[in-house]
Amino acid sequence: MLLALSLRDFVIVENLNLDFQSGFTVLTGETGAGKSITLDAIGLLLGDKADYSQVRSGAKEAQLSALFDISLLPELKAQLQEQGFLDEDSEELSIRRIIDAKGKSRSFINNQAATLAQLKAIGGQLIDIHGQNAHHSLNQESAQRELLDAFAGSKAQAETVRQLYQNWVNAKKALQEAQEHAETIIIERERLEWQFNELNQLDVKQGEWEALSQSHDSLAHSAELLQAAEEVGDYIDGDNGIQRQIYQCQKLLTNLQNIEPRFAESLNMLSSIEAELGEISANMRDVAGRSDIDPNELAAQEQRMGELMGMARKYRIEPEALPQKLAEIDERLQSLQAADLEALTQTVARNLAEYQEAAHVLSAMRHQAAGRLGEETTGHMQHLAMKGARFDIVLLPSSPTAHGLEQVQFQVAANKGNPSRPLNKVASGGELARISLALQVVTSQYTQVPTLIFDEVDTGIGGGVAEMVGKALRALGKKHQVLAVTHLPQVASCGENHWQVRKHSEGEQTVSEISVLDHQQRIEEIARMLGGEIITDTTRSHAAELISLAAA
Repeated sequence: MLLALSLRDFVIVENLNLDFQSGFTVLTGETGAGKSITLDAIGLLLGDKADYSQVRSGAKEAQLSALFDISLLPELKAQLQEQGFLDEDSEELSIRRIIDAKGKSRSFINNQAATLAQLKAIGGQLIDIHGQNAHHSLNQESAQRELLDAFAGSKAQAETVRQLYQNWVNAKKALQEAQEHAETIIIERERLEWQFNELNQLDVKQGEWEALSQSHDSLAHSAELLQAAEEVGDYIDGDNGIQRQIYQCQKLLTNLQNIEPRFAESLNMLSSIEAELGEISANMRDVAGRSDIDPNELAAQEQRMGELMGMARKYRIEPEALPQKLAEIDERLQSLQAADLEALTQTVARNLAEYQEAAHVLSAMRHQAAGRLGEETTGHMQHLAMKGARFDIVLLPSSPTAHGLEQVQFQVAANKGNPSRPLNKVASGGELARISLALQVVTSQYTQVPTLIFDEVDTGIGGGVAEMVGKALRALGKKHQVLAVTHLPQVASCGENHWQVRKHSEGEQTVSEISVLDHQQRIEEIARMLGGEIITDTTRSHAAELISLAAA
């Protein structure tokens, strides 16, 4: 549940700190005093889009924060712990948001930076807000369908149906495009198959051109290589070669090395030179032995290089790019083969079957929930000055859509014995508001969201009906934390806790404040709501009576 809310420099609120209680809390005040500001702040903390106009005039930024007790929400706790927002032994969650004068905002969950998407995902499990115009949306099929799916617990199944429907639509589109371009595709596929076979028969390997070029260069210059190796070998090992000269030097120095120490050093150096010359000589012999001229091999390599060069010129690429070209043609050919009409037809049929299977499951869930929601809503309507009225949810078969195989339609019979007709054709504004409230009370009983907020959902009703609405909200407060913004004294008197919003001027600015009312202050506030500007003792007595009756 919501434990506390703090606002600073938000709209016309300079500084506000509220501690929330369990049960049913009402928020009242004169029109324009700022009753909706609190709800706007909560909406922002739940991920609503921020605006620079929400920063109080003259302030640099607005700061909003809320504290929640999540001890009874194990799934949310596990989710937060998995995301690193909550310690294992913690049972409180703080959400903070800062909005600067340019409309940019920063969000924090337990003092860790968070995205708006994360706020929305978490906020949806903490608070459910019913807006003051919620009843107007009941005339829209989309709102009726979403409400039924929420009650039936079929939102996830509805999303699955939507995705499978889109898959089916995409498959039909691909098939249609393939049918429209079938002749072009056949021509293109034949061209690619011919190119693929031509390149494939060439059997070119990755890196073949580079290896072939190097080998050809070696064979083409084999005579020069052989001659160079033989001459160098002769210079080293010939009758008057370098090795012979070194031997003579060693012979002369050996006899005198005991006399002149530098001769000994020179002999060591000559030994090193002799060893290196030996390695050079071995290299030359190896080259001379492996470089025999093979005219047949050279001709074969020249022929292969000519084939590769010719194919490369044909496709206007370098010879070394031929393997990549073959792979590109193969990939393109595979994509065209995937566009085969028969295969696409099978894909359409498979996607349709998957969609229909999921849609039938969704239909079953909706049918099962529709009767129960209709009966329970009808029961609550009897207590909202609609005695004898009946509420029905009709599922009209339809062609396949992204929303399933039926159209959800809310129908109502305003009087006993009358046939049910579509809601938007028979319900007046006041009746629509009462039906909306009955639906909200029913659906809220099944929700796991701990905090429910009703923003003037009692618009369009009054008198004894308003009293019944207040009692319904108070009863709902036994299972949930309920906050209702109201302008009706009958509803306000049913609150277990009462807050009043007032605004006043401070210098050149208007400031809004919220205060918690005690019993006597409640009487004065409800008397104001009953009597307007002039409050008499009779009005106060009436207000006290309303509070007393509501608590009975």
